[in-house]
Amino acid sequence: MFGKIGAPEIILILVVVVLLFGAKKLPDMARSLGKSARILKSEAKAMKSEGKQEEAAPADPPADQAVPRTIQAAPGDVTSSRPVAEPSDTTKR
Repeated sequence: MFGKIGAPEIILILVVVVLLFGAKKLPDMARSLGKSARILKSEAKAMKSEGKQEEAAPADPPADQAVPRTIQAAPGDVTSSRPVAEPSDTTKR
């Protein structure tokens, strides 16, 4: 009964969505949905590459080398990221 969705059902669903949300709001909703999907995809990709790096890298980096960090304006936003130099922590010595 609910297993197959054909063309008439899809058209009916689209008509109901247009009536509920209005034609003016739909492009904005689609844009935000696409942006969310891109952010999710980039975060998942970053997590996978981070996991592979942790397997290949030693457990602790050398204490005398500073590890560069990157600050991003929003999660997944690679266009506005910039490297940040952090001061070394001298309290451990």
